[in-house]
Amino acid sequence: MFQVIARIATLAATAGFVVAVPASAQETPPDLLVKNVTLEVVDIVRGDKDIQAGDRRKVVALIEAKVLPHFNFDAMTASAVARHWSKASAEQKARLTDEFRTLLVRTYASSIAAYKDQKFDFRPLRAKPTDTDVTVMVRVMQSGAQPVQLEYDMEKRPNGWKVWDVRVAGISLVANYRSEFDNQVRDGGIDGLIKTLRAKNQSLERPTVAAGGDGKK
Repeated sequence: MFQVIARIATLAATAGFVVAVPASAQETPPDLLVKNVTLEVVDIVRGDKDIQAGDRRKVVALIEAKVLPHFNFDAMTASAVARHWSKASAEQKARLTDEFRTLLVRTYASSIAAYKDQKFDFRPLRAKPTDTDVTVMVRVMQSGAQPVQLEYDMEKRPNGWKVWDVRVAGISLVANYRSEFDNQVRDGGIDGLIKTLRAKNQSLERPTVAAGGDGKK
C-alpha cells in the first residue's frame, strides 16, 4: 500500500506550487497558478545539477519554499485520519499534521530529480468565476507511455487557493492514506499512528545524497 501512496504523492507533487509570488497572485485563477508554478519548479530542477544529483538538502529546501505553502495540510490530515480526527487531542492533531507534511516532503524528495524531463498538458478549467472549490487537471506526458492524469482539488481560502486533495489516474491521495491510517489507529491508537508516521519519515530521511555529495553546504 505504501508504495502505491508514494507513487501518487510523487506524481502529485511534481506540479509544485510556488510561494514566492506577489500578493496579487491570490487573485490568479487556480489553473493559471498551477501552470505558472509547475513550470517554475520544473525549470529549477532542470537547471540545478545538485538537485539532479540527489542533494537532499537542496531538494527539501525547494519543496518547502515552492510546494508546501499551497497545500492545506490541516484539511488533508483531517480528511485522511477521518473519523478518528475528532478523537485526537489538539497536541495529537498538531503532531499528526506535522508528520503527514514531513512524509509528503520525504516521499517527493526521494525522486524529484527524475521528473526534470516531464512535459505537461494543462487542461482548461471548467468552473465559474464565482466558484470557490474547483478541480484543476494536468496531464503528465511520459515518453513511451500513456499520459498520467492529475486532478488537484483546490479551495479558495482568504490567503489564496489551497490544495486539499490530489487524484492520480483517478486514485485519491487522501483516500489511500485514509485506509492505511484507519488500520493503524485500530491497531495502536492515535499515538500508534503518529509513531508509525515518524518511523516512515526517519526511514525516508536515511538515504544519502548521490556520489560526490555529503549534503552539506
